Amino acid sequence: MMDRESSFYIDGAWTDFADVTRLPVVNPASELVTGHIAGGNARHVDLAVMAARKAFPAFAGMPVKDRMALLDRMHRLLLERAEQFAEALVLEMGVAIGFARAAQVPFAAEHIRIQKELLETYRFVIVEGTKATAREAIGVAALITPWNWPLYQITAKVAPAIAAGCTIVLKPSELSPYSALLFAQLMEDAGAPAGVFNLVNGTGESVGAALSSHPEVDMISITGSTRAGVLVAQAAAPTVKRVVQELGGKSPNVFLDDAHFEEAVPKGVLAGMRNVGQSCSAPTRLLVPAHRLAEAEELAANTARAFIVGDPRDPQTTMGPIANRAQFDRVQTMIQAGLDDGAKLLCGGLGRPNGLNGGFFTQPTIFSEVTPTMRIAREEIFGPVLCIMPYRDEEEAVAIANDTVYGLGAHVQSASRERARKVAARIRSGQVHINYPAWDGTAAFGGYKQSGNGREYGVYGFEEYLETKSILGY
Repeated sequence: MMDRESSFYIDGAWTDFADVTRLPVVNPASELVTGHIAGGNARHVDLAVMAARKAFPAFAGMPVKDRMALLDRMHRLLLERAEQFAEALVLEMGVAIGFARAAQVPFAAEHIRIQKELLETYRFVIVEGTKATAREAIGVAALITPWNWPLYQITAKVAPAIAAGCTIVLKPSELSPYSALLFAQLMEDAGAPAGVFNLVNGTGESVGAALSSHPEVDMISITGSTRAGVLVAQAAAPTVKRVVQELGGKSPNVFLDDAHFEEAVPKGVLAGMRNVGQSCSAPTRLLVPAHRLAEAEELAANTARAFIVGDPRDPQTTMGPIANRAQFDRVQTMIQAGLDDGAKLLCGGLGRPNGLNGGFFTQPTIFSEVTPTMRIAREEIFGPVLCIMPYRDEEEAVAIANDTVYGLGAHVQSASRERARKVAARIRSGQVHINYPAWDGTAAFGGYKQSGNGREYGVYGFEEYLETKSILGY
């Protein structure tokens, strides 16, 4: 797609290196290798970090209006190139082209627009009597982004870092790198000063580890698995850098007994299986009153059976393949675990959908009568696999919702907003959605417990890239 088999974007230029590994990029719909990218090592990381360090003083001191202008150019270019990015997402991770066009790309653009608007009114210095409180860019920010929302997570980190005045080294997932290469070119075309944005591709074991431990990196922001987040935090600890983590999830969707099931259950299935279920905040545990279980089962199964699984390039397709082989195998393993533990299979199951003999395609799968001790109720599956869990009363519903090591997202459905608010207040989660509200790129996003530390999006994500300075006797 792009001839970048030996190059990284460092210090304002694409530079070729001889000492790289060639990492294959696989199309998950065909299982064919579509190209290769350069895999970096600690030397390439050091070059990128030094470029970012050198560029930091001037960029941090740049007038706010100039950073706003840069963000505006980034936003405009992303919208102009939206189809190119959408096609890259289809090729690298198998997202259905309709979903790429409707969500993955436009939501990514929104992160940039929101940060530009935030700068219009943000007060970097607040004076109270003889005390001034200043917010200043933290420095060099290392950004590690995942394969499931590749472009969206890049802009969710790059945009606030640019707004704050930080310089950047980005390590995207080596499994879905094409959109990141396009984004690096966008940053150059938008006029980012040399060294402000740097891109080094590679594995977590090489590039990720080198960034995490680098003494000249001031903060690291990672979106990924809880295991990866732990490794990054451990590597970062000796240099006492700031660590922001958005990690795993096992989000509950609590249906109170007065919820409108005919509307809410199908929406719950769509929310849980959006992006082929490959979202860390996907509401994959549907908690329903025991006396309404049969009703929920029928509605959920009918919704799942209506998905059109197939070629992600076809606009009629509503579910493409799992994004990579390792994740496809993981989903199959977890479906088998559900069967082994005695969960009731409503639809889907093992193997590919009928008519598909290749590609990492998975059947939309729903289990019912799932108990809190089953693996499928406790472990993040990261695929189109939902668990319906009956409960006796509201107390038990809240207990089941909170019975997880995670706390990233949650949903509550009720005809009474007041009831829903009371339940939402009791759920230990960084976000709670009541009755499927619209996506809001200004709402703080991040987790409790093993779902991470810190927040992204809006002013909350922006302030992660700032240090706080008190000036007394001002």
